Amino acid sequence: MNSYKIFCGGEFISTSTLLPVKNKYTGKTFATTYLADKAILDKAIQAAQRARPLCRELSSHEKYEALRSISDELKKNREHLAKIMCMESAKPIVYSLAEIDRSIQTFLIAAEECKRLPKEYMSLDWTVKGKGKEGLVNYFPIGIVAGISPFNFPMNLAVHKIAPAIAAGCPIILKPASSTPLSTLELAKIIAKTRLPKGAVSILPMDRKTGNLLVTDERIQLLSFTGSPEIGWELKKQSGKKKVVLELGGNAGVIITKSADVKKIMESCMSGAFSYSGQICIHAQRFIVHEKIFQEFLTRMQKEAKKLKAGDPLDQETKISSMIDEENAKRVEKWVNEAIEQGAKLICGGKRKGNFYEPTILTKTNLNMKVYAEEIFGPVICVEKYNGKIEDAVAKINDSKFGLQCGIFTDSVEELTYAFKYCDTGGVIHNDVPTLRFDQMPYGGIKESGLGREGVKYTIMEMMEAKVLVK
Repeated sequence: MNSYKIFCGGEFISTSTLLPVKNKYTGKTFATTYLADKAILDKAIQAAQRARPLCRELSSHEKYEALRSISDELKKNREHLAKIMCMESAKPIVYSLAEIDRSIQTFLIAAEECKRLPKEYMSLDWTVKGKGKEGLVNYFPIGIVAGISPFNFPMNLAVHKIAPAIAAGCPIILKPASSTPLSTLELAKIIAKTRLPKGAVSILPMDRKTGNLLVTDERIQLLSFTGSPEIGWELKKQSGKKKVVLELGGNAGVIITKSADVKKIMESCMSGAFSYSGQICIHAQRFIVHEKIFQEFLTRMQKEAKKLKAGDPLDQETKISSMIDEENAKRVEKWVNEAIEQGAKLICGGKRKGNFYEPTILTKTNLNMKVYAEEIFGPVICVEKYNGKIEDAVAKINDSKFGLQCGIFTDSVEELTYAFKYCDTGGVIHNDVPTLRFDQMPYGGIKESGLGREGVKYTIMEMMEAKVLVK
């Protein structure tokens, strides 16, 4: 059984509190690591304080070299890292490999973006007093960053905090999810080989009580949290004067218009609906389908859902496997059963065995049902119809307290333009599902779905502050 030390202030250390890590498919412990306590977190913060001026003085070239070397090392260890992720999260190996590939790309993007940190010249002679005056705007690292990342993308969502922090010149202390800490601790081994200052990066699994000190400690200047809305907004209340960036998920919708070729779009729709058992912030949860193709779409989705190969996530053929734990599988089961009692129609699925929940399709759902109104974070979708008018489809997308991303399948420029203008979401994906994300694009939501934006360049900007020189 492998044992992983945690990464504190540039050093690998053990603690008195052991953290067993289970293979989520077999339920057996396959590795151990440690939980950091308050004293170790304080040590990491002090190391970050010492590293702060050193990180600030790193040249673009020095940051580029570190970021590029991390990207290269991830690529060399791709299969090993994917296997670790697969076991600790039950993410099928095909999706785990894809996540490592995205992490490789995210570090490469950060390496490029650190070369072009913004500066701005402005004329100030717009008023009489401004005659002969000019301003130079430069951006400086905000300071120490606290990152809290979730279990569902244990590598790339952590990388979306770590890589921009390095590029911006900010030390970062990352708390990975306790259920999936190994991916980031493998990453720590790679980071430790770079010439980054000790304390530039710390990766500390912690229990919730200790992790909450990242939120309240005044020595930290920015909190970046990815997780549930309930926790995220509460952390914001506790964060004091520090800047906060929240990515909080939602119940993403996708519009299927009459011009969509149901057969051609089915692969994308199935991926959006059931990849990683729907445990994705931008999981395509609500399908809003033109009334004239509704039955065709529903029948084909049912047929394809029944074909999905379930089983061991290490099997290359597996497309759906266990959820992260039985508690969440039971929650999904409860929500589906409640919806059926309230009048929803079960098309397929609806059964649980341990922490595995079947791919499930419901229709006749509404806002009074959790499966439709809340973030299900499981392999469950709701398929409903709209009256054929794009205004009705967009209204149904917007009839939600969330607003992260949405998708629209259409060949109509007018429909696409209307959706882009009026969908209350942080992103609109054309001819694909809302689950699509590219790591350089701005990513984030409105309403209950979050605050601020991720995407490497945009995260870097969140981690920097403008300062003007007037002369």
